[in-house]
Amino acid sequence: MFPAQALAEEMLARGWRVKLSTDARGARYTQGFPHTVEIDQISSATFARGGIAGKVVAPFRILGGVCSAVFGFLRDRPDAVVGFGGYPSIPALSAAWLMRRPRMIHEQNGILGKVNTLFARRVDAMACGTWPTELPEGVDGHHTGNPVRAAVLERAGASYITPGDYPMSILVMGGSQGARILSDVVPPAIAGLPMRVLENIRVSHQARGEDHERVAKYYEEHNIDADVQPFFQDVPRRMSEAQLVISRAGASSIADLAVIGRPAILVPYAAATGDHQSANARGLSEAGAAVVVPETDLHVEPLTAAIHDILSQPEEARRMSQAALALGKPDAARELAAMVETLAEGQRPQPGKDPE
Repeated sequence: MFPAQALAEEMLARGWRVKLSTDARGARYTQGFPHTVEIDQISSATFARGGIAGKVVAPFRILGGVCSAVFGFLRDRPDAVVGFGGYPSIPALSAAWLMRRPRMIHEQNGILGKVNTLFARRVDAMACGTWPTELPEGVDGHHTGNPVRAAVLERAGASYITPGDYPMSILVMGGSQGARILSDVVPPAIAGLPMRVLENIRVSHQARGEDHERVAKYYEEHNIDADVQPFFQDVPRRMSEAQLVISRAGASSIADLAVIGRPAILVPYAAATGDHQSANARGLSEAGAAVVVPETDLHVEPLTAAIHDILSQPEEARRMSQAALALGKPDAARELAAMVETLAEGQRPQPGKDPE
């Protein structure tokens, strides 16, 4: 939802009317959208959940959503339709294809998701958030980067305070729903730091609701100053104040890290489709901006060592911050908006290339 929100903010600033089409699940994550964006909630479904009954019902829910989208398009006549992947985008993209409305998709990750793969040859343009992105043969991609929200742009390139003998912050994120493995391993890894470092540490830890109590209790029992929540509404602020970020390698998290410019330890989600989070993390890793730890290698003692290495080497931490910042694409929303306007004018955007 974050790239969609960023595009909505940019299009509104350019004087466009913006409508978001999503299902009930997606609608739960629209609180940050500008109030002038109309939310059109329609039905959709995935074949990956719900067992046999879910698979039987899924095509009917999708068909119902497509019909709703078609009727909506007949009323609104959208100048352009942009899909951001995931099954909630199926109805709107299907309606746009059936009605031959100008359409494009944006892929956040380095590997196309199933829905974007399905529509890759049925749209007029493909925008890529991660570069390079593995694309089907014959499909050209335009490297826009992943748009970030206005709240992230406000912190773009924020001054980095290197680690030292004073209060330091660690931000722990596990995606929109938290990550159990981070809640299992990160608290004891932080607790294992030398006392001279630990006494200066304050932690912001995103944990699932069911893990919240035990994680908060662990930090409290080990006298670690920690704010544990299921979801942080102010991630940009917390990230800009952090000396180190420990995170999954979701595309939006990677984009935020690069635009703000912070050292990171990344733990790609092993079950991600096509291992796309490892692909997402590759750019920061190769630039020396992040340490990548596969889930299978995530253990307390090595993680303690990795955290200590970064927090005990201020100049190396600064270099990591600068390396992350060099990969940032703060203009991604503007580039994506320019593609949308080109489409709306009846032209096809020309594929972009990876910048040197």
